[in-house]
Amino acid sequence: MVTEFDIALLARRTADATRGDADAAYDLGVAFSTGTTGVALDLIEAHKWFNLSAARGNVAAAGARTEIAEDMTAREIATAQRAARDLLGGMQRRAA
Repeated sequence: MVTEFDIALLARRTADATRGDADAAYDLGVAFSTGTTGVALDLIEAHKWFNLSAARGNVAAAGARTEIAEDMTAREIATAQRAARDLLGGMQRRAA
């Protein structure tokens, strides 16, 4: 059951992650890789968030990304990488 708390937490962590917070991106990766905090299990989304967190220096995120990639196809990984690049590009344009 998804609670209002889960929805609020997810919204807050997503906002933080899109502003560059590596820990928030990691938390989203965990949520999507485990299907918790009101989200469905989605390895592509998990990989995307772990990738963004790892790019910001989170070593645990890099390990988690590698671990879930073992359960993904090459196409799924490419989709996740493209989504991370797109989000990162949008973040950089907003910062300029």
